[in-house]
Amino acid sequence: MGQHQHIYSHAFYPVLAYAMAAVGSGLGLACAARFHARGLARGWSWLGAGALTLGSGIWGMHFIAMLGFSVDGVEFRYDVPLTVVSLLVAIVIVGFGMYVAGVRRSWSGLLIGGVGAGFGVAAMHYMGMEAMLFPGKVDYTTWLVVLSVVIAVVAATVALWFTLRVTGTWATIGAALVMAVAISGMHYTGMAAVNVRDVSGVHSDSGVTGLVLVAPLIIGLGLELMLITFAVLMSPVQEVRGRTAVPVDPAEEFRVAGRYGVPASPPAASATHPGSLSGPVAHDAFGGAQGDPYRDSREFGG
Repeated sequence: MGQHQHIYSHAFYPVLAYAMAAVGSGLGLACAARFHARGLARGWSWLGAGALTLGSGIWGMHFIAMLGFSVDGVEFRYDVPLTVVSLLVAIVIVGFGMYVAGVRRSWSGLLIGGVGAGFGVAAMHYMGMEAMLFPGKVDYTTWLVVLSVVIAVVAATVALWFTLRVTGTWATIGAALVMAVAISGMHYTGMAAVNVRDVSGVHSDSGVTGLVLVAPLIIGLGLELMLITFAVLMSPVQEVRGRTAVPVDPAEEFRVAGRYGVPASPPAASATHPGSLSGPVAHDAFGGAQGDPYRDSREFGG
């Protein structure tokens, strides 16, 4: 079995990979907040942007980290088509998770989206490993593979919960840093399961080297992140919510109607009217008021 290193001999790459995961997570959270504020009908572009940034951030983290993976006497190359397919899998699955969790706004939706996205992230990781071309074989320690998938599911579920719960610049940054730890933990747990065997020492001429693969990746992802960052800065979530819907105080609506002689039903008592802005308001598990047009707490016990 070839002796391999993934962290200690190339410490720069884990740090850069973590930064990629954190940036992708932060922008993904920001886009998700705008998707939830606009709603399903008008938020598709933000859903796509969130899936693109978070999915490509996870994918980019994997392949940057793989630059630090080395085996004595082996040059790793990568199958480009399979690598691209792994990127598409990450983006589509993350988008699915955001969609299900954001539309259903329930614990069941969160779990369905989290499990689906987690398995998708794990599939992306192991597809990326399958894309490696080298003169040898890879097998895996089963219990570590299972653990990596569990971490991926938990990380994805927490990430989706963050997309529904977190607002504000500092909260988003903190959530992104936590998400990046979970994403990196999944990757390195999966890599701890790797066993490289039957290394022949004959280099493969197929595919491209890691540096050739990652160079355009960095350029492309950098441009993507810059454009989406600009879009996020130009569309603060509070302004998006203000343009999308303006909650009306039932008591004020009743007073105005009476002033102009327009028949109207009196509002329910504010203490028992969850949508009233003038009385006590119950809150759901995601921090939103019951009756808030941006949140639905029917299945959260709010």
